[in-house]
Amino acid sequence: MKGILGKKIGMTQVFANDGKLIPVTVVSVEPNVVMQVKTKETDGYEAIQLGFATKKEKHSNKPEVGHAKKANTAPKRFLKEIKGVEGNYELGQEIKCDIFEAGEIVDVTGTSKGKGFQGVIKRYNQSRGPMGHGSQYHRGVGSMGTLRPMRVFKGKKLPGHMGNETVTIQNLEIVAVDVEENVILIKGNIPGPKNSFVVIKSSVKHPNAKNEAANLITYEEAKEEPVVEETVETVEETTEVSE
Repeated sequence: MKGILGKKIGMTQVFANDGKLIPVTVVSVEPNVVMQVKTKETDGYEAIQLGFATKKEKHSNKPEVGHAKKANTAPKRFLKEIKGVEGNYELGQEIKCDIFEAGEIVDVTGTSKGKGFQGVIKRYNQSRGPMGHGSQYHRGVGSMGTLRPMRVFKGKKLPGHMGNETVTIQNLEIVAVDVEENVILIKGNIPGPKNSFVVIKSSVKHPNAKNEAANLITYEEAKEEPVVEETVETVEETTEVSE
């Protein structure tokens, strides 16, 4: 198991050499810092705590500052534990996006978009009643249940807060990894709005699965070679005409 924290930038598309269009989500993955290493002897389980997105010390409280100083780094805005990691990690170590390769299968966890307080039609995709002919039922909840219990059962689909929940999408493919720009391209969509924090981890159902990396088209500008002008020395022969 391996994982890294990142920020969702948005979606775009890339093209393969065979002409296929691949929709991808761009995730900015700056180097993560190992803020804490947990072991069975001290904490009862093995895990590492990663920190992402540096924030100013004046915006942090004393516990956050003291926790970051142990790792010899600045306070972080986003902290997350990754359990069952492979390999040895040290306090203060930086983890970059090169731990993943193109073609690997991962699970992405994020916070879904918040929709506020919504009714059952939008929240649960229920159907409305007739809008005319004296109907008293339009966009309401409808029946609350049978008569005998004289109460509403738990789990009844009612209006309420929609979205803003932790969502995980499994078995997504990494299309490309750009180490220079600290960017990972993931095929398809991932949960959350733009600039939201996400966690990228190895797939739980297919931990060792890896597809063949797509051969993408790169749009690099061709560098113009400097033109070397050949100078031809002309020797003018002067003939002296003697009168």
